Amino acid sequence: MSDRRHNTGMRRGRSLLLALAAQLALAAQLALACGALGFASGALAADARVITYEEAVRIGLERNSDLRQAEIAARVGSVAVDQARARFLPDLSLSTRGGKSFGRSFDESEGRVIDTSTDTASVGVSSSLPLFEGFANVAGLREAKLNEQAVHMDLTRTRETVVFTVASNFLSLVQQQEELRVRRESLAAQAELERQISSYVDAGARTIADLYQQQASVAAARLAVVEAERAVQLAEVDLIQTLQLDPAGSYQFEPVPYDAVAAASDVPGLEAMLETAYARRTDLRAEEQRTAATAEGIRIAKSTRWPSVSLSTGYSTSYTSASDFDVLDQFDQRRGGSVSLGVSLPIFNRGSTRAAVRRAELEADSAQIALETARQEVGLEVRRAYQDLRAAREQLSSADAQVKAADLALQAAEDRYHAGAATLVELTQARASQVQAASALVSARSNLLFQRTLVDYFTGALDPSGPSSADRSAGEP
Repeated sequence: MSDRRHNTGMRRGRSLLLALAAQLALAAQLALACGALGFASGALAADARVITYEEAVRIGLERNSDLRQAEIAARVGSVAVDQARARFLPDLSLSTRGGKSFGRSFDESEGRVIDTSTDTASVGVSSSLPLFEGFANVAGLREAKLNEQAVHMDLTRTRETVVFTVASNFLSLVQQQEELRVRRESLAAQAELERQISSYVDAGARTIADLYQQQASVAAARLAVVEAERAVQLAEVDLIQTLQLDPAGSYQFEPVPYDAVAAASDVPGLEAMLETAYARRTDLRAEEQRTAATAEGIRIAKSTRWPSVSLSTGYSTSYTSASDFDVLDQFDQRRGGSVSLGVSLPIFNRGSTRAAVRRAELEADSAQIALETARQEVGLEVRRAYQDLRAAREQLSSADAQVKAADLALQAAEDRYHAGAATLVELTQARASQVQAASALVSARSNLLFQRTLVDYFTGALDPSGPSSADRSAGEP
């Protein structure tokens, strides 16, 4: 009976031999590729710059171009406030004038007609102070301060965005690294099973077809490892791009070890999340400040309906060559000053005030619509993140149960196969299910941590100075 089974297996093995020969050749090529890739990775790691999560956040905050633009905008806002404050101060100017006249002319300083070339010079200092401008300067200062606060809030939100992007890329890298670990463990298990089957074949307990089939499974496992290694490298490229590092450099990213899956599983209430977002989202508060600034713009436009009052002072002296006195005496004799108070009352300005007020009111209406739209978008983002976080928690629970069941099924299939009660096809299917379940668990854990980070970002609770509670982790299974 044993000889008949062996002969049957030999016939099946011959029929599969040609089909499996190409896969065996592929296995050899993949083995060489894996060895070369591992050697190259080891050589790069020896001289690679080690970058932790905290350092990556610091680098991102230093080099991100959007953040640098936001910092410039914040400085421009501060300049605008200083300029608005300067409107309350008097101005001061120094003026000088020199000239030469020819022919007959009346010299006012001498009180006579002269017929000669005359040199003249004058020097003076003047200053003016706006006493009342229809509250335009007051409203302008308030408007500048509100806009400055808005751009600083935009800067804070940009920092949060940079941290979120770095955290997302790190979580993506961690997921690919964990996927690579699962594929390598699967390859090691497949290689060990191949060794066992080879010993069974030598002993006549298994057919040669089982060995060929297992060798094909090992080749497929090696291919999965190569693809997983490539995914890790691409995730590193994305992180290098985010941090704007030198593409020619060698880097080794070290995520912070963590065990935050349980903490990330805590789902806060939707109402609490919405209240937090409305209170802490700096981009929403920036829109509120801009809306308030448009109200000051209306006051500025209405200020031209009021009279303006200004105080002016001046002090000057002059010199002319038509006089018989020397220069110093003339400067002393002709010096004098003046003080004047000016009042300007607008009567008719061709409707420019009305048009300016209407334009400012329309801008205020547009800002209010933008604020309402931003508030609606914030609410929808938080609600969507809330639902996604709940789904990610359920996904993790299901994936964990699937892994436990797949592990038990694989163990049972291995025991039955070694006892001769199961076929290699059944064992291969059980192992494929276990690898798929382990990959699903890695994805579920990474997705849960990402969704938790997303919740912190959408609610404005993401700390721009470092990783949040959900980001301090790295997906240990």
